[in-house]
Amino acid sequence: MPQPLEGLTVLDFTTLLPGPLATLMLAEAGARVIKVERPGGEDMRRFAPFAGGVSVLFAQLNRGKEVVELDLKAPDVLTHLEPLLAGADILVEQFRPGVMERLGLGYETLSARFPGLIYCSISGYGQAGPNSEMAGHDLNYQALTGLLAQSCGSLEHPSLPPTQIADIGGGSFPAMINILLAVLQRQKTGRGTWLDIAMSDAMFTFGLFAHAFHAAGKTVPEFGSALLTGGSPRYRLYPAADGKMIAVGALEEKFWQRLCALLDIPEELRDDRKAPERTASAIASAFATREAGDWEDDLIKADCCACLVKTFEEARNDPHFEERGLFGFHAHAGAVEVDASVVPIVPEFRKP
Repeated sequence: MPQPLEGLTVLDFTTLLPGPLATLMLAEAGARVIKVERPGGEDMRRFAPFAGGVSVLFAQLNRGKEVVELDLKAPDVLTHLEPLLAGADILVEQFRPGVMERLGLGYETLSARFPGLIYCSISGYGQAGPNSEMAGHDLNYQALTGLLAQSCGSLEHPSLPPTQIADIGGGSFPAMINILLAVLQRQKTGRGTWLDIAMSDAMFTFGLFAHAFHAAGKTVPEFGSALLTGGSPRYRLYPAADGKMIAVGALEEKFWQRLCALLDIPEELRDDRKAPERTASAIASAFATREAGDWEDDLIKADCCACLVKTFEEARNDPHFEERGLFGFHAHAGAVEVDASVVPIVPEFRKP
């Protein structure tokens, strides 16, 4: 069966994580992706861990792509790029605003010659606006959009997000979504378009609960005080006797009552609106009486939206995720075969 994006060619000028993950998903779904790197290769090639002398992250993010090394500042670079541009349906770049224009590769220049070209620019703060030229990384994009303040711990114990929310959720996924929308639009109009993807923009999407409070004229709960960031006993992490964590997400009343029954929480504390910290303390005391492994079967049987916090290795070896087919794809780091990146594309659409 042909793959959904067979026949499309992508010219990829991106580096590190946001753009490469977006073009990886295009490649996994059948597009031909030609990755243009500077001489010596992009920075991700130097990120640990390594296998076979190759960065595993680089190998995973660039599975199935063709690589061409070009010095984009060389006087004759456009000559080398000409055949690639002529055959491209989609161009993805991740430079600061204005760089591609200075290189003679801006959207206006290229779309005049290739009107069907879909041109996707991924940046931190977008192509225009007061912050557009400002340097930043994932943490900065979350910090400046109010997302980080909602769950950044306390002054004594500041915490960092466990993943690159802005890079992936604000860069890779919106780029992929809008590129596919642009492909559908081009089928109707015959023309391409310029997609301005700002990683910081989507942080307001991730902050939708805060946005709802703001829209209602209410004070936005911050620093771990909201329903889903630690403010409720029903949605919190509790340590077991061995120090391992149990994740409680018993928001609905039926799940909450099942959890309280399992832990033998006194009736007067089950209405957690009256004294939420007293209720939370009772739950913490109950979980602290046994080791995490001893709770696991009981939590599953209680069906109460509570479970153990697994390490990555434990999760990776979970028969459920194995059966889902998440890990049945491979990439090559040099001569070493490694797991391919897990991407949210159903297995039947992915490159074997």
